[in-house]
Amino acid sequence: MIAVLGLVVGVVAGLLVRPEIPAVMEQYLPIAVVAALDAVFGGLRAMLDGIFDDKVFVVSFLCNVVVAALIVFLGDELGVGAQLSTGVVVVLGIRIFSNAAAIRRHVFRA
Repeated sequence: MIAVLGLVVGVVAGLLVRPEIPAVMEQYLPIAVVAALDAVFGGLRAMLDGIFDDKVFVVSFLCNVVVAALIVFLGDELGVGAQLSTGVVVVLGIRIFSNAAAIRRHVFRA
């Protein structure tokens, strides 16, 4: 319940404050959001499987975002930013959908 309350407070604060993202960081925001969604779906799956650990979740969340941003940054420096961004989104998308499928199987027993 505390996590849901924190999520609601964070969303409301984001809508009220309307933070501005610097132009340099704008290309990393979508990748960071997809990486964060991967961690959230993984945490939800772990919770339903009964193996959730809050420390593992926080470390996974932060590491996913940082590693994804670093990969995209490295791609930009090498001149292949679009290709690496697409690769990161594909890999994280596959993980999100596999976690979503596991959640669906757990919730609906199908």
